[in-house]
Amino acid sequence: QVQLVESGGGLVLAGGSLTLTCAASGRTVSRHNLSWFRQVPGKSREFVAAIRPGGNIGYGDSVRGRFTISRINANSTLYLQMNNLKPEDSGVYYCAAGGGIQAVVARTYTYWGRGTQVTVSS
Repeated sequence: QVQLVESGGGLVLAGGSLTLTCAASGRTVSRHNLSWFRQVPGKSREFVAAIRPGGNIGYGDSVRGRFTISRINANSTLYLQMNNLKPEDSGVYYCAAGGGIQAVVARTYTYWGRGTQVTVSS
């Protein structure tokens, strides 16, 4: 069993920055992909970024070059540094663990946090 708790969301002006944190706990955390997804009402969850247990990293096309994912295995903490935020980055950001080979596909993840709201105003 893995537990995930997100924090760090809020309201920010376009062009600003935020850092999201996901506190992960559970004996098997270090074996899983840890990822960020986001969702807006009426749409499915969108892949943002993932980091595999071996350290390989991937980003969604809309955030590449602006967002940075990092992971500290010692305390099982996942971060998402978001720079140059745009209004279209607004949504609920979820931390997820699992994913297997298909790290970009939300339905392949087993564990989810409750999410943190990010709102970017223009």
